[in-house]
Amino acid sequence: MTTSPQGDPEPYGYGPFAHLSTPNSVLYRQVMTVFLAAKERFAVHLRPEDVHGALSLDHRPPDVETVVKALDSLVAWGNLRADPDTARVTALEDFYRKRFIYQLTRAGEAAEEALGTYEVALGRHGALQAVALHDIITQLRELLVLAAEEDPDPAKVYLALDALTSRFDALAENARAFMGSLQRTIDLHDIDIDDFLVYKDRLIQYLERFIQDLITLGGRIALLISELELSGQVEPLLRVAAAREAADAAPEEVASAEALAFERWTGRWSGLAAWFVSTDGRQSQARALRGRALGAIPQLLSVVRLLNERRAGRSDRSADFRTLARWFAEAPDDDARHRLWRTAFGLHPSRHLAIDADTLGAREARPVQASTPWAEAEPLRISPQLRRTGSYERRGRIRRVQDRSAERRQLAEFAEQQAKETAAARARLATDGEIRLSRIGELDPLAFGFFLQLLGDALATWRPGMSRTVATSNDGSMEIHLTALGDGARAEIRTPDGVFSGPDHLVEIVDLVRGVGEDQGREYE
Repeated sequence: MTTSPQGDPEPYGYGPFAHLSTPNSVLYRQVMTVFLAAKERFAVHLRPEDVHGALSLDHRPPDVETVVKALDSLVAWGNLRADPDTARVTALEDFYRKRFIYQLTRAGEAAEEALGTYEVALGRHGALQAVALHDIITQLRELLVLAAEEDPDPAKVYLALDALTSRFDALAENARAFMGSLQRTIDLHDIDIDDFLVYKDRLIQYLERFIQDLITLGGRIALLISELELSGQVEPLLRVAAAREAADAAPEEVASAEALAFERWTGRWSGLAAWFVSTDGRQSQARALRGRALGAIPQLLSVVRLLNERRAGRSDRSADFRTLARWFAEAPDDDARHRLWRTAFGLHPSRHLAIDADTLGAREARPVQASTPWAEAEPLRISPQLRRTGSYERRGRIRRVQDRSAERRQLAEFAEQQAKETAAARARLATDGEIRLSRIGELDPLAFGFFLQLLGDALATWRPGMSRTVATSNDGSMEIHLTALGDGARAEIRTPDGVFSGPDHLVEIVDLVRGVGEDQGREYE
């Protein structure tokens, strides 16, 4: 380990980052900030007097010599470069004076950029961006238009895909950062309790608003992605973008660069699709985020309840255990401690380790009261196998493996029947255009349950002053358009369990699964 010109220890091998682990690291960071600010003003060189004057009053040394020593230390570590200051030489004796001007080196500039990135990442709290969802829908619709063209413009395809993936990357990164900061808030890590109680209502409203937007817009995004993939134009569009990205490569490297670019674009599209579209055996990230955000709301409320209980002076379990530990320490002898242990936890010695048919028959023949002391009760015969190995195995033949094929067949038939009933319920609810709620007629329990879910999704997106809304079901299979009427009419929907009534609306229910299947069938034809 060496020392800097100012006497600070220099960790060997750290180079431009050495000033972070020295006693005067605050002064060094301020000096480097001055040089970065000068670079923004296109100032290349700075004199010690300039640096001293640019330092903030809180970190400004009393004299310039301290700044000179700090500058020399940064030069020794490679952050700065010192050049002779010949512009101020007016006499022969000035040549013998130590005068330098300083500028940033490439290593020092790179180190400051790395530290800036570190500080930004450390202070990032993230946000759940509903606006990003709208932007993703816009870019997906533009890709659908480009996919319909025979010869799409490569520049437009590249810009649309680049904007789409950039917006998606920002949404995913901010969502991860937000959920991490939300978990720290729930765990009360690095947060002031008074500040938490002040902003918890706004946080809950923010979560509820984003969940509503995610329910409404997530289904649309999943539908657009499915429509693009069913059209078979995703791979050609990705290849067009990869070819444009590799256009500037050397002639002999164009093929390899285009292959690497296509692999990157394929991975980005797969990540986007996995974020919004659920598949068999895998839940989409959007649905997982929605579930995590929904679960955070009751957790926040439980934290508020716990804080209120603490402020009201109620004792929690940790305080009870501390009091019990103090009683154990103050107990006069071991007998008192054992009595305290049995009273507090009730861990009395058990009278038996296993009960079989012979034991039950013997107890029925000679009943033993529960108040009988252990020393006066009959001894329990323990198997030697249990004493040797710690496990007890019953004697006899091993049970045969049961044939579950009938049960599996029954479950498969039940699943098939349930799928048919679900498809029939969706077909029953689908309307040909807009109709009044009062014209839907009588619904069976399954169809009525689907209808209530759709209606709830639509009403969740309703805002004051709105007269029309659109919502998609959680699984993306159905879409509902709901329009308010001002005529004061009432609608009644009859079910076997009763009558559902309310203000009449115009409603249009679209079976998205049936529409996709018909489009796919027409493509095959």
